[in-house]
Amino acid sequence: MANNYETLVLLSPELAAEDRTTILDTLTGIVDREGGKMVETDDWGMRQLAYPVQKQTRGYYVRLVYDAPGALVAELERNIRITDGIFKFMTVKLAA
Repeated sequence: MANNYETLVLLSPELAAEDRTTILDTLTGIVDREGGKMVETDDWGMRQLAYPVQKQTRGYYVRLVYDAPGALVAELERNIRITDGIFKFMTVKLAA
């Protein structure tokens, strides 16, 4: 059974635009490969952080909304954890 999920990803401000695109293409590819469906990719751009995170005061925000089974979320988060350039993320299950 597929549920709606939202993952907010915080990318390093030092990444070039093509590196950000590569990371996001990889994440959306994982969703497609594991049987999910991307609903929306919302690019919030560079923003000031409320407090320093890993000595960074700015970050590039991207919000991913997708329909997926629960196992896909675990695989996506595993890949996010090992990807250089992503230093914070949060996944929430959206109300049906």
